[in-house]
Amino acid sequence: MPNLVGKQVEHVVDMNRRGVLTLGAALGLASVVNPSAAWSWSPAASVAGSGAGVDPQWVWDDDIDRIMASVVDKGQVAAVNNAIGPWVNNNHPIPTGLPPELAGFLQDNTKLPSWADMTKLRRAADFNRRKDTYLFVIYGIGGGIMSTVIPREARSVYWSKGGADMQDRAAKTFTFGYDLSDLNAFEPSGQFLVTSNKTRMVHAAVRHLLPQSPYWQAVAEEEIPISNADILVTFHSTGTFAHKKLKDWGVPMSTADQDAFLHSWQVALHMLGVRDEYIPATWAAAHAQSAQVLTPILAPTPEGKALAEVLLGLTAQVDLGVTRGFLNEFVRYQLGNDIGDWLGLKRDYVSAALIRTAWPTYIAFREGLLPLVPANFYLFDQFVRALAMAFLNKGGSGTTTPITIPDTNRPGA
Repeated sequence: MPNLVGKQVEHVVDMNRRGVLTLGAALGLASVVNPSAAWSWSPAASVAGSGAGVDPQWVWDDDIDRIMASVVDKGQVAAVNNAIGPWVNNNHPIPTGLPPELAGFLQDNTKLPSWADMTKLRRAADFNRRKDTYLFVIYGIGGGIMSTVIPREARSVYWSKGGADMQDRAAKTFTFGYDLSDLNAFEPSGQFLVTSNKTRMVHAAVRHLLPQSPYWQAVAEEEIPISNADILVTFHSTGTFAHKKLKDWGVPMSTADQDAFLHSWQVALHMLGVRDEYIPATWAAAHAQSAQVLTPILAPTPEGKALAEVLLGLTAQVDLGVTRGFLNEFVRYQLGNDIGDWLGLKRDYVSAALIRTAWPTYIAFREGLLPLVPANFYLFDQFVRALAMAFLNKGGSGTTTPITIPDTNRPGA
């Protein structure tokens, strides 16, 4: 049984305005807003160009939520998982053996939005291929650990079924990112349209299950998890964060590449059930939204600290060619010392100095900006390659881990 079972868990830190500004600077954000401010991001800055302006914290995914609640309550989860197991590629037909209403929903929602631009999506796929070295590090060591200091996300993950097996949970999260970044992601032979709908089904099941957990209820700030706002926060801790880090690290990106990269995330958000009026139309709009909904809410929780330790411990078990101290310092390098301290990451000042000096030269050489192989190049190269495989099929054969619908919360919770 987890140490937290039956205990009332509260915020460890009450972040004041100065703390928010410090953290914003560490994450490379140009500005942050008052953490107590109400939703004020304008739908005029969205891909829809207009909207009601309702706070997305009060918006979920009504149709699939109702359908999956019925699936769970009727004991149909095992049958659904069996049916969707072979359903992988975008051009596969909707599986047989599903409840009719679920089959109808999937038939209607495994299609690109009308505003999707295949030229941009194909360019995004090529961009992901060219920059995958940095994206693996940003998503895995940066965004992955940042998720553990997003209180609502950390608590929802910890108390859900996936939180009890973080290697499997991380592998499934990797599946989503892998399929989104794949060269054929949105092509008929790709898998993202299917993967996003499976993820949408998981979210709906968790929305139904978690409110039934007294342990989650004891610590949750919300009555229903995984709102549109929560999904946007996750986007900013991955996609928006990646965009900013690539720029901070001096990775060359054309305007067309940046636009295409954003477009793939715009489509991904739509496919996850986020309303178009909340999806940023430009990177400037995305960073402005991130400054309002992500940075001010970052804070430690007992659940998040436990998850971070599990994730870093699992990563350290893989032969990355580096020490746990190196991993700790790479987290600090990307997220700042505030977050490193919240998570209790022990310092390794030798690794810290190495990363600060050698990572920029590693990037410069890879981008053709240095004529000679820099010292420690192969250390970083091995590290990135091993990291990419760490959770891909649990470090195994190179196929991604199937996404399945949960039928319960964390065992014992």
